[in-house]
Amino acid sequence: MQRLTVRTATLDIACEAHGPADGPAVVLLHGFPDDVRTWDGVAPALAAAGCRVLVPWLRGYGPTRFLDPATPRSGQQAALGADLLALLDALGIGQATLAGYDWGGRAACVVAALWPRRVRGLVSINGYNIQHIASAARPGTAAQELRYWYQWYFHTERGRAGLAANRRELCRLLWRLWSPNWDFDEATFARTADSFDNPDFVDVVIQSYRHRYGAAPGDPALDEIEARLAARPPITVPAIVLHGEADGVDPPTAEDRAAALFTGPYRRTLIPGAGHFLPREAAEVIAAAVLELI
Repeated sequence: MQRLTVRTATLDIACEAHGPADGPAVVLLHGFPDDVRTWDGVAPALAAAGCRVLVPWLRGYGPTRFLDPATPRSGQQAALGADLLALLDALGIGQATLAGYDWGGRAACVVAALWPRRVRGLVSINGYNIQHIASAARPGTAAQELRYWYQWYFHTERGRAGLAANRRELCRLLWRLWSPNWDFDEATFARTADSFDNPDFVDVVIQSYRHRYGAAPGDPALDEIEARLAARPPITVPAIVLHGEADGVDPPTAEDRAAALFTGPYRRTLIPGAGHFLPREAAEVIAAAVLELI
């Protein structure tokens, strides 16, 4: 494994690289609240199969840093997608297979939808992860509203202060709630929790959860991308959706409601017993899905 720092117009993106430099490119993208360690069971298997595997820390996490203090600390979906595209450009990668979940799945879906020529295939955990902000004010079921308690908490200044003061306690709680069958130990959590000490973590997280409901402005530099995403662009590249049946924040429904938004070769697989942190709970399944698309 090699540690890289990749400079884009906005960020110094910290990234781990595995496998041969001339192998087919794969980018693995983590979610909230997590970091690159979530892919420790996936990246070595892909590298052993001959892939060039890149695992970046997203903006606001770990050693990734903004270049300019004036850049808005945005966690909106357009920012995540733009960061991924800029990473591919900076590394000279014309086309890659993408895999991601949660925030990382959103970045992967954005690039697959808007720049499909850059994507060989997509493994998207939980489905079509592009937000439809225009309809975000519609309430969900009572059970879903309860599962999203942390999002409503982050809409308040008490929630911002709580995340800043209690980030480890809060994130550890989310791990337990979202993957109820995963019995992780404190050492596993600690290896990732240092990434939440990034100086921009709180600002990026708060902006992300407020922006998706229209409660915070986006970065004006990203308005054009957000406008394109508002149209719910289809994903035309070959795609595999994986979803843990025990996901404690976004449990799967019997009906695949997002299937119509995947217009290329597509299948969906539900993983019994697995929760939200699928790369940690079902690494072999994810590695096999990525290799299927290469």
